[in-house]
Amino acid sequence: MRGVLFGTVRGRGSAGGGGRPRRAARGVAGASLAAGALLLASGCSSDVGAVGGQVGGMSPSRTAAPSATGPAATPSATLSPPPAKGSVRVVSTLTEGLGSPWGLAELPDGDLLVSSRDKGTITLIDGKSGKKTLLGAVPGVAPGGEGGLLGIAVSPDYGSDHLVYAYFTTASDNRIARMQYDENGTTPGRLLGAPDTILRGIPKGSVHNGGRIAFGPDRMLYAGTGDTGDDRLAQDRKSLGGKILRMTPDGRPLHGNPEADSVVYSYGHRNVQGLAWDQHKQLWASEFGQDTWDELNRIVPGGNYGWPQAEGKSRKKGFIDPVAQWKTSEASPSGIAFAEGSIWMAALRGERLWRIPLSGKENGEPLAAPQSFLEGKYGRLRTVLAAGGDKLWLVTSNTDTRGTPKPGDDRILVLEVR
Repeated sequence: MRGVLFGTVRGRGSAGGGGRPRRAARGVAGASLAAGALLLASGCSSDVGAVGGQVGGMSPSRTAAPSATGPAATPSATLSPPPAKGSVRVVSTLTEGLGSPWGLAELPDGDLLVSSRDKGTITLIDGKSGKKTLLGAVPGVAPGGEGGLLGIAVSPDYGSDHLVYAYFTTASDNRIARMQYDENGTTPGRLLGAPDTILRGIPKGSVHNGGRIAFGPDRMLYAGTGDTGDDRLAQDRKSLGGKILRMTPDGRPLHGNPEADSVVYSYGHRNVQGLAWDQHKQLWASEFGQDTWDELNRIVPGGNYGWPQAEGKSRKKGFIDPVAQWKTSEASPSGIAFAEGSIWMAALRGERLWRIPLSGKENGEPLAAPQSFLEGKYGRLRTVLAAGGDKLWLVTSNTDTRGTPKPGDDRILVLEVR
């Protein structure tokens, strides 16, 4: 059994403990893991022809073509910017009655997977009817404080391997594991295979566990982690706490990371909560501040985002300032998504959805000041996921012990945005 030592990956082991096209006939490829390992062993040195991954929260069918070793080259042309002022309309409630929902991922057929932080379970949501089907509990999840079953993501090769990835807290650490989803199974609650841990040793705490995971345009897995309340970890390049991590689908570091044999991609973070990519395949991340400023950051490889020496726009040498910042009472940001030329950011304490319109230029500068929507209407907002075109899914978070649940909480809303 293998793990992580001082932030360096040594391998992987097993863990103990609108409408969409409907499903076609499916089957789990028995040799998919071996084939994937063989591909990764080649160092991903050739371009991948198939399109996959969750880009800005999109499903594999809506992603852009990936590059071999890192995010694809930025287009040279400037794309048309969005309007300075946007709009949000709640189209419908897809489903309700969810308990402590946290992560959300879309399957290729348009159905959704949602994780429950406190129950440690993953549930299938029919993308049309909203019907809920319990897939199963993830073994080894130890909920407590802000820890539990957090982010989830779908393999970029889901059509052949049927793998679902999860970031979760155990009794000793935070880790990332993958499980096969048996779509042809007939026993609710027993449709997930045994978890295969690909990365362990991420520091855990009662707070600041990070937890968001997503596949990027390069088909690699990214994870946002937290400092667990020990702010020294954020500047410690050997720790996995207070970082954004980048790894192959089996948890190994890869070419293009700032340091060889390390999955650390950026550092100096307090508690990364959201990951998304824009039309230039530029990575963005939302982050909890402490007492003064919450942040939206444009992520560059090897970048130092300042925590704990800097919070918000400090203009200190050696640190990268956020692109946008908010008072903690207005945000406490969680998930983010990119749609219609803007970053959309769910806010917990702020109980609103923020829109940050981007100029469309390669430097990713904002076009206008952030604009808020739905303030106080649905309570705490946890996760936002691009649903294609001008649609978003939005997950509320009122049953997480910090909200005030209303009848029907928690729910997934369908939004139309511009």
